[in-house]
Amino acid sequence: MEYRRFGRTGHDSSVLIYGAASLWTCDEQVAAESVSQALDAGINHFDTAASYGVAEQVMGPLVPAMRDRIYLASKSTKRTAEAAWADLERSLELLHTDHLDLWQAHEVCTMAQLDEVFAPGGSIEAFQRAKDEGIVSHVGITGHTEQAPMVHLTGLQRFDFDAVLTPLNWVLWRDPQFRTDFEALLAEVTSRDVGLRTIKAMARRPYQDDEQRYTTWYKPFDEQTLITAAISWVLESFPQVTGIATAGETTLLGMAIEAEANRMSAAEAAEVLAAVADYASPFVG
Repeated sequence: MEYRRFGRTGHDSSVLIYGAASLWTCDEQVAAESVSQALDAGINHFDTAASYGVAEQVMGPLVPAMRDRIYLASKSTKRTAEAAWADLERSLELLHTDHLDLWQAHEVCTMAQLDEVFAPGGSIEAFQRAKDEGIVSHVGITGHTEQAPMVHLTGLQRFDFDAVLTPLNWVLWRDPQFRTDFEALLAEVTSRDVGLRTIKAMARRPYQDDEQRYTTWYKPFDEQTLITAAISWVLESFPQVTGIATAGETTLLGMAIEAEANRMSAAEAAEVLAAVADYASPFVG
């Protein structure tokens, strides 16, 4: 497993970030097996959220034994300071810990949502308070949609976030506006030493009709060659990206681990992905 410095946090993070959305509906046994698989592979950065179903509940009992080995992140989708603080207290209780390494304003995907975070009495007040009180070490912002990179860049202009979690994959990069926005965000996080992680590397396209067979809300790549290409393209193209959040599906974790261990060059990965006929942004139906 490769490790990269997570910006100013100083954490040497595994380039695969354990995406705990995969635990959304699972039981404690499946959670224990999945977390063990991640730890055995060298994953040391776990990312969950108060809104991820039962994820924090089933992962919580596992946290004390691994707490000093992992960088633990959670998120809140709430937009008022009071509601976000309640999320934080609940996350700490469920995760059996007294602090988070990173707490993030989650699903900030549009300018309107960003404005809600920064409104008087908005959730940013809770994030600042939590950092001031030492309950969280670092504060971040996350979001989906093609607009997310520009929204997150604007967020960085309003607040000194320590970390950003934003979408990136080969098909999104081919969109000129997305590329322009992502490059602007990349320049900003690099100049300010902000930790950058990306999501949706393994997303293939939106689901159609009744074809959903995974817990992901998008249709993921589920063939080893394609997963290897998707993960390789991001990691080999962008050394500034600390890591990729794994797909929200426990059965795909092993293939992500295999992909990271046996990467292609960026050029080879792009060639493989260019041949995928139904590859599309996951954010459009």
